[in-house]
Amino acid sequence: MCQQLLYVLLMLSAHQVTGQPIAGRWLTIDDNTGKQRSVVEITIANGEVSGRVVQLFRGADEEQDPVCKKCTDDRKGRKIIGLDIIRGLMPSGTEWTGGTILDPENGKIYDCKLWLEDGRLKVRGYVAFFFRTQTWIRER
Repeated sequence: MCQQLLYVLLMLSAHQVTGQPIAGRWLTIDDNTGKQRSVVEITIANGEVSGRVVQLFRGADEEQDPVCKKCTDDRKGRKIIGLDIIRGLMPSGTEWTGGTILDPENGKIYDCKLWLEDGRLKVRGYVAFFFRTQTWIRER
């Protein structure tokens, strides 16, 4: 009985945010240069959000198919293209929270939350009260 109630509550909370089109391909933008950095594909399976890098935009002087050298978990040494950088987010009202995001540039893992604002995806990585929010744009 308790499991059934938990399942119903999870489905109801998932319904609140699944009406918003968070799943799909999103362009990430470099905070400093304003240039496109990558495309991240966000999927929802069993009410949980995950995201993986599907494309990188690299300069001629940069390695074109790099691996995550600074990662410290199971992603260490894996190619960044195809790497899951968002894990375990669950619906919470109009946001997705409770999961993590990996910065493959420095190998650090942050708590994460996502929400839509004016058709753009807000991606916040944080540790305690310190956070950084990026705006990702839906790929067309």
